[in-house]
Amino acid sequence: MVTQREMRTPAEMVAGLKRHIKPEWKVAFFSTLLLGLLTHMPIMLSDIPNHDGLGSMYFDQNMITSGRWFLMVACGFSSFYTLPWLIGLIGLFWLACTSVVLTEIFKLKDTLVITLVGGLLVTFPALASTFAYVFTLDGYMLALFLAVLAVYFVGRFRYGFAAGAVCLAFSMGIYQAYLPFAILLSLYSIVMLATEEGTVKEKIQGALYYLYMGGIGSVLYYVILRVLLLLQGKELASYQGISGMENVASEGLLASLIHMYRDFFSFTVKGNVLFHNPFSLAALVILVVLTMVTAAQMFFSRKWWKKPLFFVIIGLLIAGCPLATNVILLISPNVTYHLLMRYQWILYPILMIAFVSHYGSCQRTGVLISWALSLAGIVMVFCYLVTDNIAYSNLEKRYEKTYAYCIRLLDRIEQTEGYYQDIPIAIVGVVGYDQFPLTDITQDVTSGMIGISGEQDVLLYTGANYQEFMKNYLGATLNFLSPEETSDIYYSEEYIAMESFPGATSVQIIDGILCVKTENTGR
Repeated sequence: MVTQREMRTPAEMVAGLKRHIKPEWKVAFFSTLLLGLLTHMPIMLSDIPNHDGLGSMYFDQNMITSGRWFLMVACGFSSFYTLPWLIGLIGLFWLACTSVVLTEIFKLKDTLVITLVGGLLVTFPALASTFAYVFTLDGYMLALFLAVLAVYFVGRFRYGFAAGAVCLAFSMGIYQAYLPFAILLSLYSIVMLATEEGTVKEKIQGALYYLYMGGIGSVLYYVILRVLLLLQGKELASYQGISGMENVASEGLLASLIHMYRDFFSFTVKGNVLFHNPFSLAALVILVVLTMVTAAQMFFSRKWWKKPLFFVIIGLLIAGCPLATNVILLISPNVTYHLLMRYQWILYPILMIAFVSHYGSCQRTGVLISWALSLAGIVMVFCYLVTDNIAYSNLEKRYEKTYAYCIRLLDRIEQTEGYYQDIPIAIVGVVGYDQFPLTDITQDVTSGMIGISGEQDVLLYTGANYQEFMKNYLGATLNFLSPEETSDIYYSEEYIAMESFPGATSVQIIDGILCVKTENTGR
C-alpha cells in the first residue's frame, strides 16, 4: 500500500523526469516542433479543405473495414471535428517524439545533425499531403511514432521485441502504411549490429529479435482485426485492396516483385518529391557520395574484404531495401499508392545523415565530410519547406476558386424558373475547363502531392462535393441526387444537348429534376 508520504506531487514527478531527460532529446524534440510550426503554420491556422475534407468536418474515424481498428481511438482525443490548429499541434507533438526516438536509435550526439534529422522528418512533402487530410493527421502521426518506437524497444531491451510487437500492432491498427518505416529502421539496425563487436551468434540473435517483433506484431494486428470485425459483424472492404490481405497468393509473386522494384525506382527518380529542383538533387547526390565514401573508408580500414559475410549482407541490403520500402504493394498490388503512403522515402536521406555523422567523423576527412553533410541537409530541409508552402498556397487558391465558382452556380440554380426548395438536383461533379481556363502555376512542384496538387483548379470531383461545399460554406441545403439516381439523365438526349456551365442552357428542369451540366461540352 502506498502511503501519503511515498506519493509524489505532479511538480516532484516533473522534476524527477527532467533529471533523466538527455540534452539530445531536448534538441530533437524542440527543433522538430519549431521547424514543424514554421513549415506548416499556414495550413494549421486556416480552414482549407481538400475534396475529402469537405465531407469530413465531423468524422468518427470508424475505419475498421479498412483494417484501421485503432484509428477511432487515436483520433478521438482531439474530437472528431476538423480542428486544424489542435490536430496539427498534436501531430507535431508525435513527430517531435518520433525525432527523439530516432536520435536514440541512431545514437546521435551532434546538435546540428539531430536538428537535420528532425527537420527532414517534419518537412518532407508527404507530411504536407497528410496535412491536406488534417482530420486524420494526429492519428497517423501516432501510428508513425509507434512504428519507430517498436524498433527502439527491440534494440534497447533484451526482450524488447514483445513490447515492440504490441507497438507495431497498434501502429498498423491506425494506418498500415507506416509498416515500411519499421522494416527499414530494423534493416539499418541489423546492419549496424553486424558492424559492431560481438560473436556471430550474438549478432544473429539480435537480428532475430527484429524478426520476432515484426512477425508477432503483424499476427497480433491481424488477430485483433478479425476479432473486432466479428464482434461488429463486418468484413474488410475492397477499398485500396485491403481485402487482399486475406488472399495473398504465391502465383504472380514474381510479377509483384518486379512491380515493386519498378515502382521504387520510378518514384525515387521521377516522383518529383524526394528531389524536385537542382538544389535538392545536388544535396541528395552529395549525401549519396558521402555515404559511399564513408562506407569505402570503413571497408578498407576494418578489412571487411576478408569477411565473406560482409558481401552477403550488402547484397541482401541492396536487394531488400526496395522490397521493404514497397511492402504494401506485396499485400495490395492494386493499391492506389499515393504520397501519404510514401513517407518512408525520407528515411533514406535520414539514414545517410545518421550513418555518415556516426562513422564519417572518425575518418581523416572528417571535417570536410561534416561540412558537406551539414550543408546538404540544410538545403534539403529548406527545399522541402518551400515545396510544402507552395502546395499550401495552391490549396488555398483552389478553395477560393471553388468558393467563387459555387457562388455563381448556386445563384444560377436558385434563379432558374421553376426552382423550389428541395427540388431534386442532378449534377455530375466534373468541372469543365473549356469555359474556365486553368490558372494553376504549381503543377511542376505539386504534381505528385495527392490532396494538395494542382491537377484541378477546384475541389469538386463528385456531386456530393457540391452538396457538402454549399451546405458547409455557403449555407445552402440542396437536394442533390445520388449518382445511381442520375445515371439515366446523364445519357439522355436532353442532357447531352445542354451547354456546360456557365452556358445559357447549362441549368434546366427536365422531368421535374433540375439538371446542372458542369462538364466540358465535347463529351
